[in-house]
Amino acid sequence: MRFRRHLKVEQSLKQIDIAPLIDVIFQLLIFFLLQSSFTYHKGITVKLPKAATSDTIKEENIIITITSENVTYLNGRIVTTKELEDFVKNPDYQKRPLLIKADRRASVGRIVDIWDLCRISGIERVNIATNAEN
Repeated sequence: MRFRRHLKVEQSLKQIDIAPLIDVIFQLLIFFLLQSSFTYHKGITVKLPKAATSDTIKEENIIITITSENVTYLNGRIVTTKELEDFVKNPDYQKRPLLIKADRRASVGRIVDIWDLCRISGIERVNIATNAEN
């Protein structure tokens, strides 16, 4: 008869208390959230104009970005007109196509100045980025 009473005690020990397991999981979650570092990569925000006739370019381009404030970026780095002129005069880059990503509110004069600078420097494939109209 004592065996039966002993079995009842043994059956109650087979249950797992899940509360400490949940506590450990939450502590691990908080640990990893606090230890992870979040980085913010600031991009260049440009609203491209829309065009009914636009093609997709598949080659790797030199990208010149002009913001609405007429700030010029060359491959994501702010440049002056002189730095841009020195860059496009390099013979290694004259064979590659150049893509101008100009904000729709950017000065047309600034876009034309950069276009002329590239053409005078010997870059023949100058493209302007647009969004396709739907």
